[in-house]
Amino acid sequence: QAQLVESGGGLAQAGGSLRLSCVASGITFSTYGVGWFRQAPGKEREFVAGISYMGTSKHYADFAVGRFTISRDDPNHTMALQMNSLQPEDTAVYYCAASDTLDLQTANEVLYWGQGNQVTVSS
Repeated sequence: QAQLVESGGGLAQAGGSLRLSCVASGITFSTYGVGWFRQAPGKEREFVAGISYMGTSKHYADFAVGRFTISRDDPNHTMALQMNSLQPEDTAVYYCAASDTLDLQTANEVLYWGQGNQVTVSS
């Protein structure tokens, strides 16, 4: 049974940093495109960042460019999202995701979701 388990997140001050991690099991992780999405209260879930099969390409939402970095470690079945220069508008529940499309960029491509982790940024 496929499972994505997240860790990290929590509370940060504006300008600070947080790191999210996600461990996958039950899937051949190296063959999946993976990524991160977020959902703020009252808003739709939105794409944050994606990294392709074999890590050959990365994609970021405009708000994440220059601040967030996505990575993957295929031998350890993990992915991570390093978030720097955090702002209060980054407050949301963050979800890791995996897709059998090679380059995940939209929610409708997602096959598996993590449980979600709260990130709260105070001003």
